[in-house]
Amino acid sequence: MYRPVATAAATGGVPTDNGDYVVTLDQVPRWNDAEIRSSLEYENEDPSFSKSFLSDPLTSPGEESGSNGLASRFPVDHEINSKIYLWRGQPWNLEVDAVVNSTNESMDEVHSSQGLHAAAGPGLAEECTTLGGCRTGMAKVTNAYDLPARRVIHTVGPKYAVKYHTAAENALSHCYRSCLELLIENGLRSIAMGCIYTEAKNYPREPAAHVAIRTVRRLLEKQKDKITAVVFCTSTSSDTEIYKRLLPLYFPRDKHEEAMAISKLPADVGDENGETIIHERKIRIKPLPKKVIPKPSQPPAEVPASDVGLVQRNSSYLDTYLDPAFMSLMKDPDQRRQEQWEKTAQARGGWNCAKMLGFGDIGGPPLSAAEEYSLHSRCLAKANSLNLSEIAEMKILYRGGVDSEGRPVMVVVGAHFLLRCLELERFILYVVKEFEPLIQKPYTIVYFHSAASLQVQPDLGWMRRLQQILGRKHQRNLHAIYVLHPTFHLKTAIFALQMFVDKVVWKKVVYVDRLLQLFKYVPREQLTIPDFAFQHDIEVNGGKGLIVDPRTKYVYHRP
Repeated sequence: MYRPVATAAATGGVPTDNGDYVVTLDQVPRWNDAEIRSSLEYENEDPSFSKSFLSDPLTSPGEESGSNGLASRFPVDHEINSKIYLWRGQPWNLEVDAVVNSTNESMDEVHSSQGLHAAAGPGLAEECTTLGGCRTGMAKVTNAYDLPARRVIHTVGPKYAVKYHTAAENALSHCYRSCLELLIENGLRSIAMGCIYTEAKNYPREPAAHVAIRTVRRLLEKQKDKITAVVFCTSTSSDTEIYKRLLPLYFPRDKHEEAMAISKLPADVGDENGETIIHERKIRIKPLPKKVIPKPSQPPAEVPASDVGLVQRNSSYLDTYLDPAFMSLMKDPDQRRQEQWEKTAQARGGWNCAKMLGFGDIGGPPLSAAEEYSLHSRCLAKANSLNLSEIAEMKILYRGGVDSEGRPVMVVVGAHFLLRCLELERFILYVVKEFEPLIQKPYTIVYFHSAASLQVQPDLGWMRRLQQILGRKHQRNLHAIYVLHPTFHLKTAIFALQMFVDKVVWKKVVYVDRLLQLFKYVPREQLTIPDFAFQHDIEVNGGKGLIVDPRTKYVYHRP
């Protein structure tokens, strides 16, 4: 029997005879309605999320102004928008024609959407055992039993691996398209679908949302007369925030959102079905040119039958019908890669001022916004799949409290950065994983350089690569870097970073010579300060204006 759900009652659901609640489409916010802009604000959400800070990862500061004359790939379509709904809750609480169940190849109850089988009753699991499983990217339909819906559409999402990113993306797109096609084939018109991925399959949330929304948009463009409602259901605050940010890109409600979407959309939004385009695998065929062959003034001499093939093969005019790009399918991509490698080698082999000064190799062409976004997504997915506890135990990087204006603080301890026993590649993954929640909004970095000059530090080439992985959100949302106890060598290195790596980020460095000065920016109670930082402050500054209790580590101000 269908079980009552607390969230359904909160939304004003209709009670059944036994006291259960069912949510109808009339109670779900429609994307095209004007009041949705206020009704979808961040009520009952994590207050750390903020609409102004959750900007698109591909948007650079200079792109906020408009479309720069480019045509929109997803123009405003009020008829399509009227069919889109966004709802925080489980899809099987909704009274729609079909709900989507994300399951595995065996379609067993354990790996299905949590709570769906319990709400539907034992009959659903029994019918699933008779279907012979389901392949990844495909979908199958069953009865809904005790659910308020009429049917359940089961689909199998892909496993995610960075190496096979494109394959996973297209398989996920096929999941959504298969569900909608089954909806139409069965004469159904409304569907509620959650996020078709599981944490066990490691699919990154935001790239998955891009695939889901654009696939639905492309299918509705072709079949909008056969579908009346598509409800995107989210069950976590992070998924809700992602959908609120991405829906205006693919379903703009006015010309302003359409213009903004042109600069914010990823470089690759797929083909007419929403699938990723792989240009290296496309067969490039040009239309045959229309060649006018003049009629001969006199009939040609007859050629022996044995020489006809030879004459045809040697005809020079046939060369005009051969497209070089078609005759060498792999030439264009390889040539493009070769040019990129030559450009990189030239940049590294040329005169490099930073390398001459001993700051390391920071040559190579800069990454585009799309390349940075792809690099960040791959590193984040890999970091989430690894156990990096040994790096966390080194206490090089950890979350502090907030600064004097309420911005979250990330603390970096230079003396703990033991380069001789630290694997830099794993440390980069750890940094990306720890910074990901912070760089979504303005934040602050506090760097303790106290006694760090005794340790070997990485060169600027490593710092440049780390900054490329963190991407434009890190650059835009970083408020300041407070450097405690800087040395002359450190100031020289930061000056080199300003000159050769990034003027925007490294111009935000604020040098702080003593702890009391740091506490003006970040309150003492918001920081976990290593003991040697207090000792270093006393040794360098002679304890001026500051007394530290060696037992309680409490900081007293001198009169």
